[in-house]
Amino acid sequence: MSRILITGGAGYIGSHTALTLLGVGYDVVIVDNFSNSSPKAVDALSALALKETGKQFAFYEGDVCDGAFLRTVFEADKIEAIIHFAGLKAVGESVAIPAKYYDNNLRSTLTLLNTMKEFGVTGFVFSSSATVYSDPGVTKYDEATTRVGRASSPYGTTKVMQEWILEDTALSGEIPLKVISLRYFNPVGAHSSGEIGESPQGIPNNLTPFITQVAVGKREFLSVFGDDYPTPDGTCIRDYIHVTDLAEAHYLAVKRLLEVDDLPMFDAINIGSGNGYSVFEVISAFDRAVGKKIPYKVVARRGGDLAEFTAKTEKAKKLFGFTTKLTIDDMAKDAWNWQNKHPNGFDD
Repeated sequence: MSRILITGGAGYIGSHTALTLLGVGYDVVIVDNFSNSSPKAVDALSALALKETGKQFAFYEGDVCDGAFLRTVFEADKIEAIIHFAGLKAVGESVAIPAKYYDNNLRSTLTLLNTMKEFGVTGFVFSSSATVYSDPGVTKYDEATTRVGRASSPYGTTKVMQEWILEDTALSGEIPLKVISLRYFNPVGAHSSGEIGESPQGIPNNLTPFITQVAVGKREFLSVFGDDYPTPDGTCIRDYIHVTDLAEAHYLAVKRLLEVDDLPMFDAINIGSGNGYSVFEVISAFDRAVGKKIPYKVVARRGGDLAEFTAKTEKAKKLFGFTTKLTIDDMAKDAWNWQNKHPNGFDD
């Protein structure tokens, strides 16, 4: 089977994607420098992979921005396609230290492209984000019509710029490159075993790990940033997708790159459920999963939060048959199972 390099493969989405690829027979090579993950995640993934798939993966600790290091990986393993997750990702931190984010995230992609050119690798799946969309008047994001441009944070803008770099490189013909950029919305949940999941460093940036940390007693209450938005219950609405559904989308994208000859050189595809859930609806799902009320307080709005956005998902379904299978209750149940088993994440 084809050998797939996953950068940032010890991270939250990367580890679930690695497990999915192993399960369908691909060989997997993971590169990670543990800036957003833990060596314990590699151990947990290794044990789970052996149990569920009977397979193992190759692992290299190192920085994707280091061309000499990447060269050793490509020399040791015949890579046929890449899924690029590696990068700095904390929105708030990116606002405080934007130069670090631009340097790291753009340099990682440029270094990968240079190495791919040297070794003749052409397939590239990019971990993009709905943050690339820059039209605040739109609530249902469409790949063809919703404006892409400067995002609401330097983190988001690095995703925009990496898409531009990849598209320009592919269209130039400098490298015979085929790129699928997956613009996904709000990944939540964990593997059903509870052995791998989201383990944020410090204060969580996202809603659901904050909820589970409140539920497990690590934090006193959840802050709900505003209940006066023009939505049915006044709280912000987002499109949530279970991380195992998201991992499946990455598998289908890789499969398309490897098996379909007549592809666009660059294609951007939304990955979401197409459905929106409000903050209060998400809290209610966790109330049911945990078996008790999650304490919360309504506080002032955060700057930059939009009232509502969800994905138009027809393109993913048309191109490679992707639809989500798991519900908001599955997301809450699996996220809680992970947190309850591992109160401190991979720091246990």
